[in-house]
Amino acid sequence: MRQNLTGVIDSELVLRVQAAGDRAAYGELVRRHQGALRAFLWRLTGNAALADDLAQDTLIKGYESIATYRGQAAFRSWLFAIAYRAFLRGRRKAARYTRALDAAAEGVPPPPAPDPDMTLDLQRYLLTLDIEERAALLLCDACGLSHSEAAAAMAMPLGTLKTYVQRARGKMRVVLNTREDISCRIA
Repeated sequence: MRQNLTGVIDSELVLRVQAAGDRAAYGELVRRHQGALRAFLWRLTGNAALADDLAQDTLIKGYESIATYRGQAAFRSWLFAIAYRAFLRGRRKAARYTRALDAAAEGVPPPPAPDPDMTLDLQRYLLTLDIEERAALLLCDACGLSHSEAAAAMAMPLGTLKTYVQRARGKMRVVLNTREDISCRIA
């Protein structure tokens, strides 16, 4: 018989998973958080397939390492921290691969420049932000994490996180040519 876990809070679900490996409880945690996790990763990577792969890896890693979760931050923050670290690992691996390809392709002409008349869209601009600025902005404005939770997820001091968020918001304002608060546009 399937349990109805919709009214159970995250911390209780985590305890059920930690104590008895309750897959239904973890399934409920996944149901609650996978949409926001996938959205964060898609905006971070700019690639839906890669975001889905990272989200799946994150959710598996979360289940495998839930015993290490101590409840000092919200479960969502802990999950986003796993996702962000997985993204950074993948990015470092891709950079090594790209350097190897670049070395092998010396003398090959570069690809044509993109069409200058292309319209600006939010995702394309997000990808031009520094990775730390993009992640900080997305965690706080699109994923709804507090500054403290986002700082914990990114393993950085709170002041540094706030600097990245403000810098990213400032760059977004310049590009979007508006003085309004942009946080609602990202969500």
